[in-house]
Amino acid sequence: MPIVVVANPKGGVGKSTLSTNVAGYFASRGHAVMLGDVDRQQSSALWLKLRPPAARPIQNWAVSHDLIARPPKDTTHVVLDTPAGLHGWRFKDVLKIADKVLVPLQPSIFDIYATRAFLDELAETRRADKLQVGIVGMRVDPRTISADKLNEFVASLGLPVLGTLRDTQNYIHLAARGLTLFDVAPGRVEKDLQQWQAICRWLDA
Repeated sequence: MPIVVVANPKGGVGKSTLSTNVAGYFASRGHAVMLGDVDRQQSSALWLKLRPPAARPIQNWAVSHDLIARPPKDTTHVVLDTPAGLHGWRFKDVLKIADKVLVPLQPSIFDIYATRAFLDELAETRRADKLQVGIVGMRVDPRTISADKLNEFVASLGLPVLGTLRDTQNYIHLAARGLTLFDVAPGRVEKDLQQWQAICRWLDA
């Protein structure tokens, strides 16, 4: 049962957007998916409440800010949305159950250096525990210098950039209805689905 943790100690980088769409992808593949939300803001938990009954089911993983329990045995795939400021023992507890860690990162120099210590720790943990770690650039135009700098910085840590997601209202409009890119007709979100191809391959590997 793969457990994908979406983490970055900095707030406002797109953790809930990434978490809900990863859960939506797994559900679109017919998996029994649970989505947990350890963030006090409970954005992913709210999104689950907005999800229409006709959409592919995603169950709520009842975890608290202080307690992370194993999900039920009938679950096949788990996604965990984590809070800003994740560190210390709680960070280590999350990593103990994680198979893969996705780090959303914006191409701002301030965002990059604000998460430097976190990325260094992930790189060390990855080498020690064979934890799979991938970076996803959020709200990125791949043609810009800032996107090049993001790739250059992350490459220096030995962590792969799985893809970059553009700044589009599609994520906002779909989230407001409890939906993801993988719940609507592909033609409506074709550009965005193309950007997810490498991320999806990594999730399935």
